[in-house]
Amino acid sequence: SLFDSPAERYLKARQSVQRFTVTQLGKCCSDAENTLPRSQWYMVHSYNFFLFPSTLGVTDVEFTLSASSIQFLSHYGFDYNKFLKDGIPYMNDVQEKILIQHLLAGSWKWKVSSALDRDVLKKAIDEVTRWIAAAEEEETMILQDLSGYHLFEVQLVLRQALQNVWTEPLGDKKVMVKKVSPQHRQFLENSPDDYCQKELILLSARGFTNFFQTLVKAKKPLVGHNMLMDLMHLHEKFYKPLPESYEEFKRNIHNLFPVLIDTKTVTRSIRKKCKFPRVSNLLEVYAVLCNSNLNPKDPTCPVITLASDCSRYAEKQSPHEAGYDAFLCGSVLLKSAHLLLCRSADDAVEADPSFSQYLTVLAEYLNKVNFIRGDVSSINFSGEDAPRQHPPVLVVHVRGWPGLNEGQIYQEFKALCRFDVRRLSKDQFILLSNKYKHVKLVLRDYKHHTHLRVAVYRHWRHSPRVNCLLQ
Repeated sequence: SLFDSPAERYLKARQSVQRFTVTQLGKCCSDAENTLPRSQWYMVHSYNFFLFPSTLGVTDVEFTLSASSIQFLSHYGFDYNKFLKDGIPYMNDVQEKILIQHLLAGSWKWKVSSALDRDVLKKAIDEVTRWIAAAEEEETMILQDLSGYHLFEVQLVLRQALQNVWTEPLGDKKVMVKKVSPQHRQFLENSPDDYCQKELILLSARGFTNFFQTLVKAKKPLVGHNMLMDLMHLHEKFYKPLPESYEEFKRNIHNLFPVLIDTKTVTRSIRKKCKFPRVSNLLEVYAVLCNSNLNPKDPTCPVITLASDCSRYAEKQSPHEAGYDAFLCGSVLLKSAHLLLCRSADDAVEADPSFSQYLTVLAEYLNKVNFIRGDVSSINFSGEDAPRQHPPVLVVHVRGWPGLNEGQIYQEFKALCRFDVRRLSKDQFILLSNKYKHVKLVLRDYKHHTHLRVAVYRHWRHSPRVNCLLQ
């Protein structure tokens, strides 16, 4: 709603982020290719990560699936098997502390969270207990078809239950079980080569969170497109549960990523400054910047080439695949920055503009993340949010039409133009639009309406609180 403040919208979005999971995440990075004659040649590496919440030693994670989202992703070829079977685990700080407590306790609590876990563990224990009764010391057996966290859980449970066995992962979903003496077992437990060391278990369970923390430490600019929800998911899934305070969320994100660039904010500004056609999504923005005369093919333009390990993105478009969208986002950033540099330069742009020059020309957009339909145009993660300049607010006074509600008011004006509606009092409603022409149209067409009197809202005249004080 246009009435939403950033804090109000944040609380609404927070509920959504807490319910849903992240299915995939894309990362695109590039280096200026020094072996080529121009520093403006960017060799791009784009990666697509399938993610799935970690279940090793933490409370079972529950998340919501939206039917429309499933249909949408299916339409664009999303691989649900890869998401469910091979998704990289991740956890936030709170979940990590729970796992560390289990590990430091020195014993593994067998917490069966599903029928699958129960079957896998029971099968492994039954096989080993039958085998070990007749086995000699140093004899071994192989457990098959153990993947993901089961690879660790089976070993930890067996080691806790049986003091005369030792386990080692063999790769290819296999675990070797060896019968050993208690003395040999103690020696092996102190070995630096033990694959079930607490540090290695934690490293595996954290999964993608390790990479997230590497990004945080790097302090490189983080680029996204319409990235508010992305930032909220990064905070919730890989850092800490989202705080109730909107301002605390802003501070946390700024500490994690001091430089944010939202290409939606950048291209929205370009559309105002240049003859940029109206587009609805990232792929269309990319197409316009690549194929229009906005970025003429002069020698100073950045040349973006996909590396061989992700060349399929050059051969076929893959919209809404995270890795491909990351590539589009990075390309839009470079092309937009070059366009702004060309428009800002008094003389011709130098032969090889550097990325630092692009950052300079993007300075006014840094840390300003697009805010869709609200009372600010962007969220400033390094300062105060600047209010949006709206057309005049309208007030509708209802006469002789009892029981009218916000939905009916919306439907009344919908045929003519679009307004967001909020009740002001029993017989008054506020109308808010982001288009001046809609305001003028309604004021003109409803000037003599029988039941609805429309006027420009004046706080001292129309506010119920002010009227109450004046009476």
